[in-house]
Amino acid sequence: MVRIRLRRQGAKKQPTYRVVVTDQRAPRDGRILENIGFFNARTEPETISIDVERARYWLSVGAQPSLAVGRLLRSAGVNEAAAAPAAV
Repeated sequence: MVRIRLRRQGAKKQPTYRVVVTDQRAPRDGRILENIGFFNARTEPETISIDVERARYWLSVGAQPSLAVGRLLRSAGVNEAAAAPAAV
């Protein structure tokens, strides 16, 4: 299953995160399919930058966001319900 999740970057005790699309079996910082944004919680306010079109694409083809990324997507304005495939 394809998962949208965070990948840790940055120096020791100064983390920043990339929002990446990856296979759920891959390690946290392992192989990725696509980098769609970044997140820095250490700034005031938090810095969030997500490519909304690519996020909607990956959600439409069945990628599942992690809990943290789901919160970031909602704050970035990605409507998960609209991006999900329509049930026939």
